[in-house]
Amino acid sequence: MKRSIVWRLLRHNISVGQLIGYGVANLVGLAIVISALQLYRDVTNVWEAEDSFISRDYIIISKKVEGVALNGNSNEFTDAEIADIEAQPWIRKTGRFAAAGFNVGASLDIWGRGMSTALFLEAIPDEFFDVKPRGWQWQPTPEPDGSLPEVPIVISKDYLTLYNFGFASSRGYPQISEATIGQLPLKLSISGNGRQMTLQGRIVGFSSRLNTFAVPETFLEWANKELAGDSRANPSRLILEVNTPGDPAISRYLADHGYESAGDKADNGRAAYFLSIITAIVVSVGVVISLLAFFILLLSIHLLLQKNRQTIHKLMMLGYSPGAVSRHYYMIVGMVNGAVLIGAWILMLVARHLWTEPLKEIGVEGSSPWIAMLVGLAIIGLITAGNLIAIARNVGRNFPSPRR
Repeated sequence: MKRSIVWRLLRHNISVGQLIGYGVANLVGLAIVISALQLYRDVTNVWEAEDSFISRDYIIISKKVEGVALNGNSNEFTDAEIADIEAQPWIRKTGRFAAAGFNVGASLDIWGRGMSTALFLEAIPDEFFDVKPRGWQWQPTPEPDGSLPEVPIVISKDYLTLYNFGFASSRGYPQISEATIGQLPLKLSISGNGRQMTLQGRIVGFSSRLNTFAVPETFLEWANKELAGDSRANPSRLILEVNTPGDPAISRYLADHGYESAGDKADNGRAAYFLSIITAIVVSVGVVISLLAFFILLLSIHLLLQKNRQTIHKLMMLGYSPGAVSRHYYMIVGMVNGAVLIGAWILMLVARHLWTEPLKEIGVEGSSPWIAMLVGLAIIGLITAGNLIAIARNVGRNFPSPRR
């Protein structure tokens, strides 16, 4: 009974239009924020895949070759240059490409048709690989028959594509799948320092990140020591793990120092950087709209309490506390904000349904919407807490102090 009396006294000056305006504005702002967050999470799933067409974290750099470089050492990175690169704020880690200091030849028998070629071998730290093949570790421990262990090799996926659709199709050679080429034994002939060796090799993996013939570091160190006098040359290529590959600071640094990145990774990085900027802008717009809605409600509450000043005074004379009066405004705010949260969730899920199918067509699986929904819950919780604090203060100020 008391509750109905207080409610009848207070509701006359409540503006339904103002509450609807606040609810719509807050709904739009919150829906924009959580939808932009969900879209960003769905799209960035592609960066986590091993076969991602966008390399989020890694770029490979080398020095530009001007004219004809007769001295290959001129394009090597010195220790000072590497230290300067590692000191940049956008760098996480730096890996060095170690090159073979000896001659390498490879031959492969493809169903009775032999082919051979000169080859180059490189090695980088294992942490920079995008594939984790089995049997990658190599040690120069002879097998029971006296031969050295088989050398595992990781090659670029582009090399197999070039063979199948370039070389093989024009020369009448059979085309080979990734699984099949991994079963074919590869004979490696390595020579240098007056010595020559023949070893068995095998292609054990294909990399989308590395454009090279990669072997384990342990093998390259052993072979360089045996055939190249352990000559440790400075690297001519570096692989960099960076924070944001599209950061303009990276492009400026590379241009200023005469470095270039391999392939189109920089362009893909710029796309990722652009996406993060657009997402930040959209989220900012949503936050601004939500803040404006928050202040609109505060103003509405202030005006409402001013209109109800006499009513509040009468309630105080009847023995009602500020908390008892505030409770009814709390209920209004709670119901409106609850409806806003549910509406924002629905709008986000509807929008997510619209972009999920196009993303699946390019092989991108969406992420769970629970994170975005929890973020929405946290935001509306903060807004509601701010509303309740403002109501309590305004009601407290409008209750006259008891006379002593």
